[in-house]
Amino acid sequence: MVNRFASVNAALTLKVVGIVLILSFLLDFLLLLLPFQPTDRAWQINLATSLVDRGIVPLVGLGMLFAAYGIENASDTDVSGQDASRLRAPSLDLRFPVLVLSSILGLLFLLIFPLHLNNVNQAKNQAVNQITQEADQAENQLNSRFSQLQAQLNTEQGKAQLDQLRNQTKAQLTEILKDEQKYKQALESPQIPPTVKDVLKKAKADPKALDKAIEQQTDIQALRNQQLSQVRQRRDDAEKQAKDNAWKSGLRTGISSLLLSIGYIIIGWTGLKGMGALQGGGRRKTPAPR
Repeated sequence: MVNRFASVNAALTLKVVGIVLILSFLLDFLLLLLPFQPTDRAWQINLATSLVDRGIVPLVGLGMLFAAYGIENASDTDVSGQDASRLRAPSLDLRFPVLVLSSILGLLFLLIFPLHLNNVNQAKNQAVNQITQEADQAENQLNSRFSQLQAQLNTEQGKAQLDQLRNQTKAQLTEILKDEQKYKQALESPQIPPTVKDVLKKAKADPKALDKAIEQQTDIQALRNQQLSQVRQRRDDAEKQAKDNAWKSGLRTGISSLLLSIGYIIIGWTGLKGMGALQGGGRRKTPAPR
């Protein structure tokens, strides 16, 4: 009797936990639909990802629920071999509705698999196109700005200002190179740009290289090419990140959705077939009277 009481208590606990898990998933599902925006691709991607992330919860609930019914069926026969099911209070049989729910969830996750991959691919293409457009716009602005600057430097006043800038830069760098302490502080200072540090290193190794290095650092065409290279490098990095994120999201969510679909369909359809719901014109077999 004690063993039977423990079995009944364990079955009840598993039923309660299983039902709570299933109901909590259904509640989450309803909340995830709000605000309802079926035409928004980002909303579809977030919904699919959230559902797949929570998809294991009702699966565990189904396992607990059917484990509870298995314990009840095993305890229906007492140690003397007599049928003890009449001693158990009648309860609501949830196996058929949860099997139907399992089949529905299986079909839902099966549909999520191709839809999510398509949405992620389209979102990736849109992100890449936007990154390309922004990079092209930045390049056009950069070219326009340097074209204006080049036109100003082609005038006598512009050339004089450029020569003055080079002379001032040379004087400042020469002063740093003459003082070893200032030179070390300049190399260690985070406020000095890396390009200036490179000039100092080259000039320290070869003093004759100072004029050439300053000229290169103030060459408009070289500066333009350098900044264009930076813009293109940022574009390539952003495109690679967008593609990697799309690939990871599609792979993780897509495969997880497919696996969940297989699990739910096997549980649902196998259980319904065992109960006779898929036989005899869809009528469910009723258990024989005890």
